[in-house]
Order: sequence, then C-alpha cells, then structure tokens
Amino acid sequence: MHLHKLEKIWLTFGIGALIVFLSVIGVSAFYLGNKPPSCLTTINPEKVDTTKPFNKPGLHKVEGKDWDYELVFVASAFFYDPGAVKVPLGAKVKVIATTKDVIHGFEVAGTNINMMLEPGYVSEYTTTFDKAGEFLIVCNEYCGAGHHLMSSKIEVVK
Repeated sequence: MHLHKLEKIWLTFGIGALIVFLSVIGVSAFYLGNKPPSCLTTINPEKVDTTKPFNKPGLHKVEGKDWDYELVFVASAFFYDPGAVKVPLGAKVKVIATTKDVIHGFEVAGTNINMMLEPGYVSEYTTTFDKAGEFLIVCNEYCGAGHHLMSSKIEVVK
C-alpha cells in the first residue's frame, strides 16, 4: 500500500493532535484532579417532600454562607413548586432544584441558568440577579404530554 506525501502529512498531524489532546486530558484529570461538574448530592426521589430543603420550596435567607439566599425548586409532573417567587435586586442566590418523577429541564430565560433535573440528584447553581424584571422558568427537556404547560417565574424586585 502506497500513501501519498500529503496523506502521510495529514495522518501524522491527526495522530499528533490526538496524542496531544489525550495527554492534556490525562494530565488534567489524573495529575491535577480536575473532573467535570456532576451531581454530587443525591436524594431519594420518593422522599423529596420530606427532605430538607425541599420540604419548604421557595426563597430563604441564609446566614454565614457565600450567598444571601437559597432558592429551592421542586419539579414534578408538569409544574414547578413554587410557581412564582420574588428575589431582591442584586442578591446572590443559590438555586437548588430536584425532581420527583422524570428528567426535567430548568432554564431561566434571559439568564445563564440552565440545569437538567434528574430524579435522585440535586442540581445547584449560584448567581447574582443584577437586572430587575420577570424571568420565565421553562422546562427545556421533553417530559410528557403536559410539557408545554410547565413553567414558573422569578421576579427580581428593587
């Protein structure tokens, strides 16, 4: 089998790039200890209603943390609990969410909040609401026949 000179160059370049890429990933993962973000916190999906903080969904002021408020959401069969919440302008908020039944999306339109809610796992995202207004929360993962009805809203107030 005879390979043309340009084929040899491209094969060499491709194999070299692959070796560099895998070396960088390997060093990053094993030597530096980096790992992809994952759901470190688990929860029993059958006991979400009795497990803190999901037993009281909504906005809660916290003390002694790096954030000012915890915003707790529970997704279930075509609705979010709570259906609407008011957040103070400029507040640093940790959004904590889970689901009781199937995979749901959690996207706050107009912000960079976009999480996948999986049964048995807790999703978290910390952000600061710097812009006043209403932000619609939609499910961006198809979850069944009533998927299009699944929404909530965050109102950022002064």
